[in-house]
Formats: sequence, structure tokens, C-alpha cells
Amino acid sequence: MADVSLRQLELFAALPNFTTLSAAAAHLHISESALSQAVTGLENAVGEQLCVRRKARGLTLTPTGQQFAKQARQILADTKELVLGARRGQELRGPVKLGCYSSFATSVVPELLEGFPRRHPGVHIEIMVGTNEELLSALEAGRLDVALLYNVSLPFGYRRRKIYATELEVHLHPDHPLAAASTVDLADLATEPYIQYDATPGIRNVTDAFTARGLEPRIKAQVTQISLVEALVGRGVGYGLLMSRPNALPTSIEGRPFVIRPLDPPVTVSHVVGIWPEDMNLTPRASALLDFAVEKLGGYGGADVLSNPATSDGTVASAPIP
Repeated sequence: MADVSLRQLELFAALPNFTTLSAAAAHLHISESALSQAVTGLENAVGEQLCVRRKARGLTLTPTGQQFAKQARQILADTKELVLGARRGQELRGPVKLGCYSSFATSVVPELLEGFPRRHPGVHIEIMVGTNEELLSALEAGRLDVALLYNVSLPFGYRRRKIYATELEVHLHPDHPLAAASTVDLADLATEPYIQYDATPGIRNVTDAFTARGLEPRIKAQVTQISLVEALVGRGVGYGLLMSRPNALPTSIEGRPFVIRPLDPPVTVSHVVGIWPEDMNLTPRASALLDFAVEKLGGYGGADVLSNPATSDGTVASAPIP
């Protein structure tokens, strides 16, 4: 059997992130011919075609190539952990690549970036903030160790750990007639102007909630930033429906107050969870970061509402979301 080097695995593991061999070579700081030779060497060792290279159509990995790249990433990650483990003894050292869903990033990332390095000064956190689709793609490509997302409409194939409980809440101007109530019924909002947070899974959460009651929201504006939803609510333009978040103050970016009320009956009661591919092992650093997140944020939001069965390591097994 032909020898395969870690450098060959490193080069091939990066290919799923690129549509052409030349783009991959430029990113990897290697000539296109050298990268092509490395791929050919791997194909000769494996005895099977791993990718299709066409100048007009770019780069496409075969099914075998996709699986090979995935296993190569795991081998590289395990090798890195082996070296780091030998160096550090009992001290955690090295990077953690953390993804965070954009809508609650400002509520959780500062807590983690401030506190975790104090406890583990040898660990460096790299943050990626993005949409569900961007974070899931990055996890699948091996560009993230773990991502924090809402436990709603997630695909199969991921392990999960609960971080904190969350539910949909209504944001109102202080002078709104419903602001004086302790809770708000969704039916009382149907005729009111609604400022929609235009992002997945938020749109689906709200649409499903209204549909379940035979109602339809009267959308006044659709915006892609939570801070803009809050600013418009603070000016009395309409009401907002947002998932509850830790460390969030009832004040808009303009300094205008608004009122947050729970919905009764409750709507979209869920969790923010840390997820990672079920065929990948969490590094000790990523596991410690999730421990820290649970410690600092886990008391927010009240009772446990995630029904997926826990595994022996304290994580939550992947399961369909109702």
C-alpha cells in the first residue's frame, strides 16, 4: 500500500470548501500543480477516484471523496489533540472554533469571551457568527468544533447539549394597552402592526404559532436585525416577537425603553443548544467551553423543556424536533 502523508490529508480535507482546484491551491498557499499531484497520489493510494477536475465545471468530489475528506478531517483533528495532549499535561491549550447564531450572539458571546479565557488562559476561542445554514455548513465542513443554535428544525446527524431555556416573547412599546398586562395572548396581537424578525427559524416559529390558532399576523415591516426590531418597537411602530435571551436589557439601541411580556398560552418553548456532528468527538477544549456556557447561562430561562434523552456523557442525543 502506498504511503499517505498528513500533508496530503490536510490538503484534501480542505477541498470541500472550494469549487475549483485553483481557488483551493491559492487558499492553501500551494501551486495548483502540486495540489493536483497530491490528490492524484491519494487516488492512487486509495485505488478510486476521489474528485472530478474539469476546467469548465470546476471541482467536484465523488461520494467516496466526500467521505474521505470527512475522515481526513477527523484524523487531522485527532492528531492535533494527540500532540496538544502530550504538551499540556493537565492544562487545556489550543483553539476552540465556536459558531453562534446571530440573533442571540450579543447575549452569549461576551459572557464566554470574557470569562472562559480567565479560567483557561491556554485556550483561544475563534468565533463565527452566522445563520443556521452558514453554521451547519461550517460544522459539516469541519471549520467549527461546535455551534450554538436554537433547538428548532435542526437536521439529523448532530449531538446536542442544552445550554439555556428560551421561549417566544412579545416586545411592546411602554404605552401599548397590552403592556400593562402580566401576560399576552397571541390572539390579542393579530390585528396589531407586527415588526417581523426576518430570519430562520424565527419566521417559521411565528408563522406556525399564528397558524395553530387560526390567525395571521399583520406585518408592518420585515427586518433582519434584532436591534432594528427593538428600535422600531421602542418608537411605537409595532410589536415584536423574539426568543428570550440572557443578558438582554429592555432598551433599544436608541435608548428607548420597551416592555417584554410572556405569551399565555406559551409559544415555541425550546432551548439554545450546543451541537456538533455525531460522528465527530468534541475536543476537551470545546467540551470545557460548553461546560462553562451551561454554568454561566444555564440558570436562565427556568425549567428544563428539552425532552431528548441524555447520554452518559451529559449530552443530548440527536432526535427529530416536533
